[in-house]
Amino acid sequence: MTQSEQLTRWRLILGSETQDSFADMGGAPLSQEELLMDGALSAIYGGPGESFGGGGPGAGKGPSSPHISKWLGDLRTLFDPETVAVVQNDAIQRKGLTQLLLEPELLEGLEPDLNLASTLLMLKDHIPKKSKESARRFIQKIVEEINKLLESGVRRAVTAALNRRAHAPLPSASAIDFPYTIRRNLRNYHPQLKTIIPERVWFFDRSSKVNRWHIILDIDQSGSMGPSILYSSVMACVLASMSAVKTSVVAFDTQIMDLTPLCADPVDLLFGFQMGGGTDIAKSIAYCQGLVESPSKTLFFLISDLCEGGNRAALLRRLEELKAAGVTVIVLLAIADGGKPYYDPQTAQRIAAMDIPCFACAPDRLPELLERALKGQSMDGLSKEKPPA
Repeated sequence: MTQSEQLTRWRLILGSETQDSFADMGGAPLSQEELLMDGALSAIYGGPGESFGGGGPGAGKGPSSPHISKWLGDLRTLFDPETVAVVQNDAIQRKGLTQLLLEPELLEGLEPDLNLASTLLMLKDHIPKKSKESARRFIQKIVEEINKLLESGVRRAVTAALNRRAHAPLPSASAIDFPYTIRRNLRNYHPQLKTIIPERVWFFDRSSKVNRWHIILDIDQSGSMGPSILYSSVMACVLASMSAVKTSVVAFDTQIMDLTPLCADPVDLLFGFQMGGGTDIAKSIAYCQGLVESPSKTLFFLISDLCEGGNRAALLRRLEELKAAGVTVIVLLAIADGGKPYYDPQTAQRIAAMDIPCFACAPDRLPELLERALKGQSMDGLSKEKPPA
């Protein structure tokens, strides 16, 4: 990068008020494209007098939809998607532009972003009727991206962890365990036909309730849980589509909502959450205890920031009761701010001291976490951050 390019870069970072200083240092005038960049950034990061423009006398106190639409268009043209997502999020936080999330034509132009999706879910009860379908499409974009990250891995994890005794001899095309059957028949590959000719096909035993794992996701829906809710919901829907496991999804603040019936569609599931409000974790765990039928075949995930507004002693006691009964218990801490764990350290330390895994897991490692849990293996090496000892 030349000195002139460096000066231009710093001029864009520091804003238009530094133009004269950079000119004195030998900086070249901004090109037309750079001026557009400068204007798009100044609308969010400039001084109090700088905004989306077009205000003028009698124009009202806030920016109009056309000006925001032009700004979004410039932003998407001038910057890469990652930068666009950051600036969009800053627009919401710095300028209070909830209008970005409530106008259908603006929603269509937004770059998919976890933080914006979380904000949108929090505002869902205030979304005008004309914007509801656009809001669903925006959430669907996020779901599709997370699905690409998780679906194949989650399915592989469950399949890899299945006990071979869970396979049944009764043939049923819809119950074929394709990954396991292919692995067991790789030696029967026919070069001329370019395919595998299986000697035997393995089927899942769908009639056996005893051999099925029951996976319970108990999800905190307080305001700080946005990204965790998005990832957890997609994973829940993938699991719910698999007959090899039974899946239950419970959401809580100070009230309990069993969202299991919504697991057919991750967007419907996400819109079932009521983000915000207080937190009573102990009350939710008590509800989930009532869902347990076969403790040794139950995997319980508590997904929370552990900021208990209820009885912390009851929270710890109920987790201990689940563990003592034979349930596999794992606490996944909230992830916020680009993947940084967010949680109450005192409660996390107490849970970890009970020999219950308690950590934040990077989203792309959720399938590996699931496989290890179903196999009863150690969680070491999976955590993004563990509570200090």
